[in-house]
Amino acid sequence: MLGLSLTVAGIAAWAADAAPAAATAAGTYAGTGGPVIRELNLQPPATQIASEIYNLHTWMMAICLIIFVAVFGVMFYSILKHRKSLGHQAATFHESTTVEIAWTVVPFLIVIGMALPATRTVVGMKDTSNADITIKATGMQWKWGYDYLQGQGQGVSFLSNLSTPRSQVGEPGVEPSEKRGDNYLMEVDNEVVVPVHKKIRLITTANDVIHSWSIPAFGVKQDAIPGFVRDTWFKADATGTYRGYCSELCGKEHAFMPIVVKVVTDAEYKVWVDGKLKELAALADDPNKVWTIDELKTRGDKVYNTNCVACHQATGKGIPGSFAALDGSPVVNGPKLEQIQTVLNGKHSGKFAGEMPAWKQLSDTDIAAVITFTRNNWSNKAAENIVQPAEVLAARK
Repeated sequence: MLGLSLTVAGIAAWAADAAPAAATAAGTYAGTGGPVIRELNLQPPATQIASEIYNLHTWMMAICLIIFVAVFGVMFYSILKHRKSLGHQAATFHESTTVEIAWTVVPFLIVIGMALPATRTVVGMKDTSNADITIKATGMQWKWGYDYLQGQGQGVSFLSNLSTPRSQVGEPGVEPSEKRGDNYLMEVDNEVVVPVHKKIRLITTANDVIHSWSIPAFGVKQDAIPGFVRDTWFKADATGTYRGYCSELCGKEHAFMPIVVKVVTDAEYKVWVDGKLKELAALADDPNKVWTIDELKTRGDKVYNTNCVACHQATGKGIPGSFAALDGSPVVNGPKLEQIQTVLNGKHSGKFAGEMPAWKQLSDTDIAAVITFTRNNWSNKAAENIVQPAEVLAARK
């Protein structure tokens, strides 16, 4: 038993030394921050929790390998050395108390030896207390919305969409018209930016179906469930860019909602926060401003292609059985207040597999613009063909 304990301890010590060095002396992440071609192991860890997971994975695999070799080694040795052709006779004993005790106690000790460090790591993964910054991540088909709730950066809010051009994606059976970049399907238009060596609490939820926020280099994977609030945390040990994906099968665009976190120095983070707050302030349109129909249609075209085109399609025809058509829709051509409420609060009739999520995170002007765009596009000829931001603001109350 003492020998077994020493072996387990030795493997654990070896595994700790075997973990890859994720950070250089300058504090910059040495890995790619995402998957690489022909990678056979876990990604190099960028947080303490990820390092513990890596070590647990390594030494538990080593223990399993030792058990495998020992058990099958004894079995094949016995088969070869005690076979009937060599004159051996089968034993006729009924039971052995020593063997019974051994094969009960030894596995128990092995399981305990594996469970204790694993439990410590799992408990550490759930400890979200004393966070420096709190960020809410909202999953939606098929993008992420981020709101900085507490700490430096409070008030920053944005949507994060896949930035890989559709010309690189192609269509089923059709080759893409543009050469795919190094970060194909792993790049976004708005990265999550956080400071290095700061504890980041991440609150996850979803607008429509179950999503999952995952960054392998952080050792983080947390489901985002509609109507529920879950949380997790990470503290990056080195600056760099880290990439992940929604890890829950959430619909036809599941492969197109990556997650990118950029870890920067404190000084760089302050500059980013100041710039982001100024940008948001500049974009905060006066809801009482009266827009022309052409201004709203032009802006609505951009909002539609950013947020709506994946489900309702560029033609407005939707996807039969999954997403409703806007071209010829009675809602789009009906009273505008009904469409405003639908965009603000979503619609869950159960008729379609992909229901309409709430879009309250969009500004009043963006909602007014995209509604005006749909009411004047394709074959739609709505009587109430223009919506002003003030009308959306009134509907929120």
